[in-house]
Amino acid sequence: MSVVLTTASVPDQDKLAYWCDAVGRELVPMTVTPRSDRPFSGRIATDRLGCVRVSTMQADAKRISRTPELVARSPEALVAVGIQVSGSATLIQDGRRSDVSEGDLVVYDTARPYSFDYPERFSTHVFQLPHRALGVTDAGIRQAAGTVIGPGNGFGAVLRPFLSTLAGSAHSYSGAVGDKLADSVIDLVATLVAEGTRRVPVHTDTSRSDLVRRVRTHIDRRLGDPALSPEAVAKAHHISVRYLHRLFEGEGITIGRLIQQRRLEECARELARRGRTVPTVSAVAQRWGFVSPAHFSRAFRTAYGLSPREWRSLRTSAEGSGAPGPDILPAVAPPAVAHG
Repeated sequence: MSVVLTTASVPDQDKLAYWCDAVGRELVPMTVTPRSDRPFSGRIATDRLGCVRVSTMQADAKRISRTPELVARSPEALVAVGIQVSGSATLIQDGRRSDVSEGDLVVYDTARPYSFDYPERFSTHVFQLPHRALGVTDAGIRQAAGTVIGPGNGFGAVLRPFLSTLAGSAHSYSGAVGDKLADSVIDLVATLVAEGTRRVPVHTDTSRSDLVRRVRTHIDRRLGDPALSPEAVAKAHHISVRYLHRLFEGEGITIGRLIQQRRLEECARELARRGRTVPTVSAVAQRWGFVSPAHFSRAFRTAYGLSPREWRSLRTSAEGSGAPGPDILPAVAPPAVAHG
């Protein structure tokens, strides 16, 4: 459902302040310079597709600026792609001037200061997505910022109609369809950035390993949450599900199997402990995020070759006798789900 903010019913003296707040909430904080010959007028409609924010904006602004102070107060770095629906604009970023005509696409970076000058009332679609979702280096994004692609350009001729249609219909998609469309937008924008830098999108080994480590830590901290899923992990890290899966291609395990493996490992450890109070098998399963006891039992037997109760009985009896466990007692890590 679209969020629509408009100055139509706002008193004239409050319109500019209202609009600055609206732009700050739906896009990123910016300063707005109005025209002096008439009361300010503006409208913005915003939808979300996964981690991609889609906005359509019309306004009488003479200039919109993202100052260094506003950049410093923003926690997230975003890449933006604008489609000039009507009017024209001039983007200035990193000392480069880019003239944007009606129908053009333009790339810019909200993590660094920029400004747009508008000689007349304008309308634009804006797609914003996190830096990290693209798998492109910051240097690559910096190099691509200011790239303008006209509607006659080969890639622009394909990308512009898709993004324009998406901007007009974003409100109508379910969450699952929106996530898939967001993946497509991310891939296309990554290609657009690569065109601007004349290089293939890359993710440095260091940044990739750091992100993998953060994802693993996130999973370990939230194993007890039944809602933990690849989709939830991707959302928490502001990346697409497709890119999350791509990250783990070299890890020897999928995200879904990693979550299940770590849950089973913690259940196995807890079931093997001896103590005065012994929690039930179902209580252990629930504590580590398993909703269905039957599913937990099947998954546990597949991983360890024993039922949870058999595991508990044999592990605790072996530890109580002081003898090493028999050969039928595997290591805690479940080999059956460690790959795939």
